[in-house]
Amino acid sequence: MLSTLAAFWRGRVPGQVVIQYTDRCNATCVQCGMRAGNVFPRSTMGRDDARRLIDAMAARGVQAISFTGGEPLLCLKDIVELAGHARAQGIRYIRTGTNGFLFRHHEAPDFADKMDRLAETLAESAINTFWISLDSADPAAHEANRGLPGVVAGIRKALPRFHARGLHPAANLGINRTTGGMGAHYLTPDEPAAFYQKAVQAFERFYDSVADLGFTMTNACYPMSLPEADTATDAVYTATSTADMIRFTPQEKVQLFKALYDVIPRRRHALRIFTPRSSLLALIRQYERGEGTAYPCRGGIDFFFVDAKDLNTYPCGYRGEENLGKFWDLNLTDLAAAPDCTRCDWECFRDPSELLGPLVEGVRHPLRVLQRLRQDPAMTRVWWDDLRYYKACGFFDAGQPPDRQALERWRGTM
Repeated sequence: MLSTLAAFWRGRVPGQVVIQYTDRCNATCVQCGMRAGNVFPRSTMGRDDARRLIDAMAARGVQAISFTGGEPLLCLKDIVELAGHARAQGIRYIRTGTNGFLFRHHEAPDFADKMDRLAETLAESAINTFWISLDSADPAAHEANRGLPGVVAGIRKALPRFHARGLHPAANLGINRTTGGMGAHYLTPDEPAAFYQKAVQAFERFYDSVADLGFTMTNACYPMSLPEADTATDAVYTATSTADMIRFTPQEKVQLFKALYDVIPRRRHALRIFTPRSSLLALIRQYERGEGTAYPCRGGIDFFFVDAKDLNTYPCGYRGEENLGKFWDLNLTDLAAAPDCTRCDWECFRDPSELLGPLVEGVRHPLRVLQRLRQDPAMTRVWWDDLRYYKACGFFDAGQPPDRQALERWRGTM
């Protein structure tokens, strides 16, 4: 707590780093440049290099790291060991996830035993948050995109075994045009009102489907359709593509984010929904009015991305032209500047920037933040509700079951 307040006093927030441990993958996701079958030299970081990075991060006050890929669980043993090392160095929040390939072959006689061992491995590790990616409410659409048949039925069978061991994975939705399923739920470029209604149906259907599968927690990755001036190859983190499946116009994004903003209150009593509505409201305003968000992204100031192939550090996964070198050589004080970037919608960095921005400003400039909050009562109310809701959700600790009584108080609230 004291270290967090000290960071706020310096105009910073607790550091976060996304570590791309490997760019190897065994799924065929259309929306990702690292998909299987996409030919390029593959890289895996290695434990010694990763430990050196983690040591440097801990020494610089980083409090959260995410191991991503590629597919991180292709390196499960390494990730678990490195998570333990990070915890031993004082890093509090450690996250990773999977495309779900281990949930295939649910009909095999040894499937239950495999799931028990996987659940025990993850539950006994230092990992705080574990996500499973789902693209659509329609299992067939999800599995066809991922090239992983049978994973949804496997997830349904595995989740009770995870819960029995005290681990509550999150369903991680990469928002796309098949989110609600095929047919009437496919998000086509209709008139704004019609597109909005389809998006509402899609999100409602998705949330209902993951709750039915047994998930208690969910998050959403905003579609990474970068401006036309930027190409997918500019991004150092190639978890993006030019596929129509994830490309939305600015006008469509307004309706998409409005739909998610409106649906979340209808489902947050049943699921712990990590997506903050204050961030969505800021994005709606950005795309609707062309105005900047209240608190731009802190990528390159407090948040960073480390690439698997060369261990170099970048402000985020998408500003690939800004190579900051090795993390162990960084002087974060030299990088300090006022955040001003709104070039992409990477929720990993945009969401916490919006949530923590008022707290940073409030510590250093209390009168300024009070004036800002008074001038924007709509954002103030939504932001304050986000903080209260996060508390009701136990701050999304995957090691804790949902507090149903606390969540029930959010039924029907806006």
